[in-house]
Amino acid sequence: MNILILGSGGREHALAWKLKQSKRVQKIFIAPGNAGTLTVGKNLPVDSTDFQEIKTICVENLIDLVIVGSETPLVAGIVDFFHHDEVLKGINIIGPDKAGAQLEGSKAFAKIFMNSYHIPTAAHFTVDAGNIEAGIEFLHRQSSPYVLKANGLAAGKGVLILNDLAEAEKELRLMIEGKFGQASSQVVIEQFLDGIELSLFVLTDGESYKILPSAKDYKRVGEGDSGLNTGGMGAVSPVVFADQQFMQKVENQIIKPTLFGLKEQNIHYKGFIFIGLMNVNGDPYVIEYNVRLGDPEAECIIPRINSDFCELMEAAGKGTLSEVELEIDERFAVTIMLVSGGYPGEFKRGKKITGINNTKDCVVFHAGTSTDIEMEGIKTFGGRVIAVTAKDYRLEMARSKALANAEKIIFEGRYFRRDIGLDLLNYVAKN
Repeated sequence: MNILILGSGGREHALAWKLKQSKRVQKIFIAPGNAGTLTVGKNLPVDSTDFQEIKTICVENLIDLVIVGSETPLVAGIVDFFHHDEVLKGINIIGPDKAGAQLEGSKAFAKIFMNSYHIPTAAHFTVDAGNIEAGIEFLHRQSSPYVLKANGLAAGKGVLILNDLAEAEKELRLMIEGKFGQASSQVVIEQFLDGIELSLFVLTDGESYKILPSAKDYKRVGEGDSGLNTGGMGAVSPVVFADQQFMQKVENQIIKPTLFGLKEQNIHYKGFIFIGLMNVNGDPYVIEYNVRLGDPEAECIIPRINSDFCELMEAAGKGTLSEVELEIDERFAVTIMLVSGGYPGEFKRGKKITGINNTKDCVVFHAGTSTDIEMEGIKTFGGRVIAVTAKDYRLEMARSKALANAEKIIFEGRYFRRDIGLDLLNYVAKN
């Protein structure tokens, strides 16, 4: 089987790394990929939203399966493009159609969807330039902190949580005026939910589903969850407070109603559903949906999947997921993200990376890297550069391994959080 993965981050490297282990896989192509994906497949310098060029790749390389890594091509309608093309419609593609991608592409759509199917979520109000004063009134009825979310895609950075009402009013107006571009021409104001966050991933073929490992993502750039929001500074899987009772509530109150709603609205959905959850006193609430695997959660949960990943993907595409077993590694996985100095603000690219070959007892996933012939090595390209994942039956040991290996990888301006998973260790100690 020949597989094409669309994307260039750590998530796509993790997908390619796992698929490479399957005997079913003949060739893996990654478009555009990074320095890490070169070790498990062939990179193709194609933008994931250039649908015509992707069609050419599929035809020339006899592609059997396409996995869409990031949300942008899904929101742009790549699945619909495949389904309506006479040449491509026979190729399995993992991801929702354009209607389903609105679960991530539009916060307002997601809120309406959740309300329609009685899926627990925070109270909210959608604001645009035409009703901003009504939005301000809703804001005044909330208590601190105040949550503002850009309605559209903002690369994981369109969420503001503010403690001061006057600042929240100011930021709301700035967002409507274009702080996050077109993504914040509409803003969803949300009631703040006080609880513990976790990420849950579901793989569905449109009928049946598999619940993948849970994970806890760490969004803030600074230790102690301080500083600006990022795309993710690390992750831990599984989440120790997501016990069987809590997960039963998630399945009955969120997963099943979500899949029922997708089917009732005739949305074609074969792929991953990322459900951002808040555990509020033992009850689950949906913070957001994503329509693909998270990043860096993918680098954390994929190494815990023992099943043949190609078989899972093939079954999801063909509608035979109920016939496949999902086997999960019982060990903890801890992922630490190494980022460029200045991230998530301005940062410099092209810094030489050393020490990757010195790591052991871990997996190193490339997130924002490229190769440079003149430098004879690997260099930084993105804000999030390298993800280091280590596993162990004890959370503290998985953490120690990940930290020790993260220390070995060096590049100018390198930064990483040293407290990833520490809160979960403290939770275990107290309970």
